[in-house]
Amino acid sequence: MNALAAATTTSTGEAVQFWILGTVAVIGALSTVLLKRAVHSALSLAGTMIVLAVFYLANGAYFLGVVQIVVYTGAIMMLFLFVVMLVGVTAADSLKETLKGQRWLAAGCALGFGILLIAGIGNASLSTFNGLGAANARHGGNVEGLANLIFTKYVFAFEITGALLITATVGAMVLTHRERTERAKTQRELAEQRVREGKHLPPLPAPGVYARHNAVDIPGLLPDGTPSDLTVMQTLRERGQIRDVSQKSLADLKALEQRSGERLGREDADATTRGSGPASAAENSEAAK
Repeated sequence: MNALAAATTTSTGEAVQFWILGTVAVIGALSTVLLKRAVHSALSLAGTMIVLAVFYLANGAYFLGVVQIVVYTGAIMMLFLFVVMLVGVTAADSLKETLKGQRWLAAGCALGFGILLIAGIGNASLSTFNGLGAANARHGGNVEGLANLIFTKYVFAFEITGALLITATVGAMVLTHRERTERAKTQRELAEQRVREGKHLPPLPAPGVYARHNAVDIPGLLPDGTPSDLTVMQTLRERGQIRDVSQKSLADLKALEQRSGERLGREDADATTRGSGPASAAENSEAAK
């Protein structure tokens, strides 16, 4: 009776942990849906997954807690985050529907999932509570008990789930792979095409203002002093991230170089004076002798 009461009674620490972490999990889930930037949404979802892992560990499901952190948060979510950061998905991209009616389809799926969730919670047995302690002790531990269920009672469901995941992976590879419909052109053919079209034949000039700067966001200058758009990548031009190389900025840079040259010149003169001092003293002593 005492064991049943201990299993069904929530302590003060568990209640505080649940309400604090539960609030964080709900805020992270809402932020995942409501935030405009995809990177922020991915970070919010990663935080929610970490809170779920803490819940698993607190309830004695150590295997699920570790898997939640290592596999879902550490591998899958970080992969999503890195892909989003590399691709550069903006808020404007998320407003475009690539499939017609996908919002209504998503709403229908969410409604069906909600109905299944409510039905599952409603049919759950709330009168008796066994707890994970008895289940773990039956097979010698949490990992052993979970393995016994997966490979005995739910082995067919486990195999079917694995087959579905493999099918989804192969399908994603097939859909993203594009077969070449025409023969690839050789370097000679590409060069001849550039000559016929009158394009820029030699290599593109490097970025930077002559030898003063080699940053990729500073256009190089032509012999007449005008900036060359060919020296800066198209992405930076479209984003407006090219730094100013106007005559005023060039004049300021020239003045800075002149001041630096004057300072270096004074330092060289001081070094020469210091170097010639001992030699002159030695010569004067020899002359006196």
